[in-house]
Amino acid sequence: MKLRELAHSRTGDKGDTSNISVIAYRPGDYARLCEQVTAECVQQHLRSLLPTAQGVVVRRYELPGVHALNFVIPGILKGGVTRSLALDAHGKTLGSALLDMEI
Repeated sequence: MKLRELAHSRTGDKGDTSNISVIAYRPGDYARLCEQVTAECVQQHLRSLLPTAQGVVVRRYELPGVHALNFVIPGILKGGVTRSLALDAHGKTLGSALLDMEI
């Protein structure tokens, strides 16, 4: 099943760092998200978007009060809004890319 069947997403940016929140639709699915959507899985899923020259490490933060996970990914925006020529300089499509992950 795709992650999007259990959760929705919201993204944000600061410089060249993106954060992607994954929020369970139903509180009962939060434990499954914690178990299956690890920082390592996210890093593997988004590997083609990560800068190769840097040792990028995806960090995961758990927010049980709101049944969400927050992933912080430095360097993925390739310079950030004011420095990148990327079409999606804010990284808003990253949430959709992550929700396409099989769990």
